[in-house]
Amino acid sequence: MSDPYETTEAHLDRLLGRALNSFDLPDPLVERLGTALAHSSSLYTTHRSPATGAWRESHRHTYLLADGGSVSLWELAYRQESDRAVRYEVFASRAEIRPAVVRLFGEAPAEAALDPAPLPGDAEPDGDPAGLSALFAAADRCRREYTVEESADHARRVLRRAENADRPGAQVAARLRSAYGHRITQAFGTRASLPGGRDAGFSLYEHAFVLLDGAEVSLWEVEHTATPDGRHMCEVYESEEAARGAMRLRARVR
Repeated sequence: MSDPYETTEAHLDRLLGRALNSFDLPDPLVERLGTALAHSSSLYTTHRSPATGAWRESHRHTYLLADGGSVSLWELAYRQESDRAVRYEVFASRAEIRPAVVRLFGEAPAEAALDPAPLPGDAEPDGDPAGLSALFAAADRCRREYTVEESADHARRVLRRAENADRPGAQVAARLRSAYGHRITQAFGTRASLPGGRDAGFSLYEHAFVLLDGAEVSLWEVEHTATPDGRHMCEVYESEEAARGAMRLRARVR
């Protein structure tokens, strides 16, 4: 944790001193950083694998320079599988973190993943949307890259727009007040024919949150137009199974 009374000079010395690769930074950049007058640090992403104990975070350190300009350094803090030691590397740009993660963990950050390919459900509107949603499931949900940006407020807004009576209650909402990172993944999307010949659109989103105590909590949001007047409706559930069941019901009952 950063010392709020730490000088910018001391902060920079500590950052470069613990980085295993600080010697890779360009000399002109290091010289410019020597004129830093003030600094600000923020957590950017966090990732953990409960199964292996591996963990990593990326931090952005921004420095105000004497010439009125600013420079950012990107720090990767990590702990590898079966290793309790925390190590640090520092980079001149955010883009350099991606190959470092591949080198250290053998995987690209989730934010670099390609958009999912079109699913059979898009070509078969008569299919069961709940059954087809399994094809959109992430291959490994233990690997998550979280964005740290007003996550508790995002959880509040997701719960507020839910219209279903069996939406998550006050206990879940209270837990999510401690969310500091989140990730949104589209798990499913298609159109289906309803009884009576009318079409409706269905989408399923996972809103995954990481809490201050290290726990991970997901909300499953169903967006659909299977309403009597065809209007857009949002429903939120605590489990993917419940969300799938809701889609199946909406596709057959309306």
